[in-house]
Amino acid sequence: MGLREVLSMSGDVPAFDRALLGVLRWAAARYVAPLATLLAKASPPNIPRRGKAAGYAPLGSIESPEQPALRDLGTGSRTIVVAGRVPLAVLAALTGRQAAAGRTSLIVAATAAEADAVESELRGRFGERVVSGGSHRSGAEVTRSWVAGATEAGTIVVGTREVAAWPLAAPGLAVVLGEGRRGMKDKATPTVHARDLLAKRAAAERFSLVLSDVVPTAEALARAGSVSAIGSRGWGLVEVVDRRADPPGAGLLADVTAGALRAAVADGRRVFMFTDRRTTTMRCTSCRTIRRCENCGAAPGGGGECRRCGAPTGACAQCGGRRFEALGAGMSRVASEVARIVGADKVGEAGSGRPVLVGTERDLPMIAADLTIVVDADGPLMAPTYRAAEDALRLLARAVAAAGLGRGRRALLQTSDPGHPVIGALLKGDPVAFVREDSARRAALGFPPGGEILVVEAGGLPPGADRELAHEVGTRAAVLGPAESGGSLRWLIQARDLASTRAVVRGVVGRWREGGARVRVDADPIDL
Repeated sequence: MGLREVLSMSGDVPAFDRALLGVLRWAAARYVAPLATLLAKASPPNIPRRGKAAGYAPLGSIESPEQPALRDLGTGSRTIVVAGRVPLAVLAALTGRQAAAGRTSLIVAATAAEADAVESELRGRFGERVVSGGSHRSGAEVTRSWVAGATEAGTIVVGTREVAAWPLAAPGLAVVLGEGRRGMKDKATPTVHARDLLAKRAAAERFSLVLSDVVPTAEALARAGSVSAIGSRGWGLVEVVDRRADPPGAGLLADVTAGALRAAVADGRRVFMFTDRRTTTMRCTSCRTIRRCENCGAAPGGGGECRRCGAPTGACAQCGGRRFEALGAGMSRVASEVARIVGADKVGEAGSGRPVLVGTERDLPMIAADLTIVVDADGPLMAPTYRAAEDALRLLARAVAAAGLGRGRRALLQTSDPGHPVIGALLKGDPVAFVREDSARRAALGFPPGGEILVVEAGGLPPGADRELAHEVGTRAAVLGPAESGGSLRWLIQARDLASTRAVVRGVVGRWREGGARVRVDADPIDL
């Protein structure tokens, strides 16, 4: 009653069916976002119009992947976790078999460069069946690919996280490459994670799901008990450079590291200097003890308070010294130090063609080296987040893997904590056992995947907003905060199960937004 007659439609391709709509409703609840925002993620940028049927040419015999667990993928909902990179030949076998059976495949990569590489390879094998999408494509390109994926069974859709919500004609398979990478999660509200959205879709729409990463996430392992390995391990030889005995002022590179660098350049080998500035390790210049927050154990940085818990930081806890030196640095300082060792003409950024490349995480997909040197392995280990150990293992494993496999190829890790379990996992080449142990530790503390977290950030709030949130939510879950940062307030809401709490948070956040406040809600955040 009260509904108006539909007079016309702007397009002739539906953006969702009943199953996908149910998943989008679930996502709107999980990420505390309006359903309209999720519907927009499933829709193309331009009006979709059904064109002439592509009429894909029949495919011949498609070679089966060597891995038995992958070979048996077909119709029905099944999730497989792959520890390692999925080779392009395996991707071609998986998607080709689906296409030959008239089923559509979806491949999600963490970055545009990686998605383009996969698309190029598969297009060379399967031609116009392969279409691409993502924010790096034009609106017209995305819309054409969206229509093909939504209307033509047997299409192979390749893209970044944006394609995870696209409707698919006769879906048979989705593959997430690098499911634990930061690029798989939206930063803005709604903070949708491609892995979790596709896991829900796979169950609702009855298609198979492959979750791959060099180090699988605890969330992926919780969804599938078995793990399929691609090859023996994801990286080659790892050597640890213990920096505990370094004299004060030793610089960014230990003597043994500098010697390995000189030898590699002299032999004509390619070297990658990896640095990560999200968290920098500080060391006392007197006793060489790593500076840690006495309250939570995180790296406090060079400021007066811990970035994780806000506790005040002062003198060295070991000797009382007040002078500290950084063991990590940005690209420019690393490049300067390397230049003093091998010459400025030998050093450059990724893509420069120089024998020694200095880069960060963004450069890893483009790097192939003979020697990787991780300048400061301790920084990622001490990041101010509950999943620091798992994320550090994934980041360091990717950096180490840049050195590749084979005789003479290796990676050097500079660390002042050689006994850390993450370092041990890298030396053993067995990330799964470590992630399972770390997941159990996190679950005991109520952190994902053993619990749930919502982070609410807001600016321009009305008076009494903190009391309102505590009153509405405090009886259902733990509410920590607010912490003030950059003119905004930030709360952390935690419980074993936040299903009922999310609806209450939605009401509070909705009232704040109606009053003109700026609000961001992050479900199961990567960082705290």
